[in-house]
Amino acid sequence: MNWYVDALKKYAVFSGRARRKEYWFFVLFNVMISIVLALIDGMTGTFDPEAGIGLLGMIYGLAVIVPSIAVLVRRLHDTDRSGWWILIAFIPLIGTIVLIVFMALDGNPDDNDYGENPKFV
Repeated sequence: MNWYVDALKKYAVFSGRARRKEYWFFVLFNVMISIVLALIDGMTGTFDPEAGIGLLGMIYGLAVIVPSIAVLVRRLHDTDRSGWWILIAFIPLIGTIVLIVFMALDGNPDDNDYGENPKFV
């Protein structure tokens, strides 16, 4: 949970590096919170089946879009890639797979252009 909160504290910090642990815990808690909010939306009747999202889920999604992009860019920096690599996700299927592989790779063990290794900070 601390990794999720730490990523939220760095709301719009696009510089620096993020460990795999920080990124994947952020993703895990985002998914868990989204599932809980979808259940609440379904029980309260605020879920729109045509849109596939409910009111609470939409508000939460809008609230975490900037920190999600920021932690993704910092994770790319840890693998010694520019944040512009995020645009590869616009290539259908293959781009998403490549981005997931980048997120799963171990970070650069040394200092790089984006900062010190976050494992040793």
